[in-house]
Amino acid sequence: MISPLFIFCLIIGYFFVLVSVSYFFVKEDSNEVFFKANRNSPWYLVAFGMVGASLSGVTFISVPGWIESSKFHYFQVVLGYLAGYFIVAYLLLPLYYKNNVTSIYEYLSLRLGRRSHYAGAFFFFVSRVLGASFRLFLVAIVLQQFIFDAWNIPFEITVIISILFIWIYTQKGGIKTIVFTDTLQTSLMILSVLLSIIYINQALNWSFFDFLTSSQLSNYNDVFVTDSILNRNHFLKSFIGGVFVTICMTGLDQDMMQKNLSCRNLEDAQKNMVVFSIVLVLVTGLFMLLGALLFIYAGQKGISVPVMDGSVKTDLLFPEIALNGDLGVVVAVTFILGLIAAAYSSADSALTSLTTSFCVDFLDIEKYKSRKQRRLRKKIHVGMSFLLIVVVIMFKYILGRNVIDGLLTVAGYTYGPLLGLFAFGILTNYKIKEQWLWLVILIVLILISILGSFDSSVLGGYQLGYELLPLNGLLTFLGLILIRRK
Repeated sequence: MISPLFIFCLIIGYFFVLVSVSYFFVKEDSNEVFFKANRNSPWYLVAFGMVGASLSGVTFISVPGWIESSKFHYFQVVLGYLAGYFIVAYLLLPLYYKNNVTSIYEYLSLRLGRRSHYAGAFFFFVSRVLGASFRLFLVAIVLQQFIFDAWNIPFEITVIISILFIWIYTQKGGIKTIVFTDTLQTSLMILSVLLSIIYINQALNWSFFDFLTSSQLSNYNDVFVTDSILNRNHFLKSFIGGVFVTICMTGLDQDMMQKNLSCRNLEDAQKNMVVFSIVLVLVTGLFMLLGALLFIYAGQKGISVPVMDGSVKTDLLFPEIALNGDLGVVVAVTFILGLIAAAYSSADSALTSLTTSFCVDFLDIEKYKSRKQRRLRKKIHVGMSFLLIVVVIMFKYILGRNVIDGLLTVAGYTYGPLLGLFAFGILTNYKIKEQWLWLVILIVLILISILGSFDSSVLGGYQLGYELLPLNGLLTFLGLILIRRK
């Protein structure tokens, strides 16, 4: 068993590596560097780093922990992701580069007006705060269970320490720092999952081929659900949901697009997106295989799924086996490094993009003199850190479901208005009567909330899933048609 002190020292050492990367690669403390990295980021570094930011602690822990109940059905959503990334690369990226935007929501201002701009930025803000907090919460409960509980340190202090570390190494270089640190963090995440698969197979006296052909794996490797469209995880619903989740959570999300917009030109950004999407699908597949292997190993070794606050937490099975099992120090060390890398790679870019969006979309920071711009940016960066701390702590008391399922479900509500606004801007030539915009959005959100609360028996057995997101976008689009200018 690895001691809490050893784990804590490992985290501190890793943190100093990130600070060192920031110090050596970022010399200039300007808004142009913080927001855009001077638009000279190498596309291949951006592509590789985005894998880690997209996977995050949710994929690192929650996807393996979800395998027992969902099998490999999540891969249907992942295939939808792949199609969605190509739409982002060849429809949305050209739009952003053509308009030379810093925040992608500036497009809405150019196309529909200032209120639409504010609405888009607002829903990104809500979506990203919730999404980043989901991810940080998952990592924080692992740190709490395996380190800080042993020292009787409250969960709230764990969260504050985690976000303080992130603030320290991002407060100067912003997106330029993240391009380099995410490359390191993605490498550690992939190394961790590969070593875990290798060592668990060795503990079971299997080769990787033995694992793939084992009867135990067949209990988990069911991918496609095609028997009834009424099922929540039917292939068509999962695939379409995955497409729109990617369009919204990547293509209409300042966090992910800010990295792409730091590339030298559109062609580099598109190469980045295509390579990133293929690597991401392969790596997610590895995490799902790891999940099956963890449950097989736990069953054979008599390892129970951890319990926290009185409920079983399958999200904690991977850390339980890595840190308290008999796989050795290599798996434990790479797990901790991979976990922290997963947390930091998503949270650091979220913190940077929230700061960027608030400065550009709400404060119109360019209207101020250069020195005041920098001071404002730094204050907002601190403010966003405090906001994430508060929301993560709140999740401890209100979150009860598997984290990745919860994350994708929330996306159906918060990204729907963004999808409708951008679709209307791209697919029509109309302007809108912006004074009615928020009424349309409010009505649609109420309708979606009512639909989402329906029991399947009310809908003739039909189970609503991730298709709530495209439905939300469609209703918003139709509502905007009703308030279009003639």
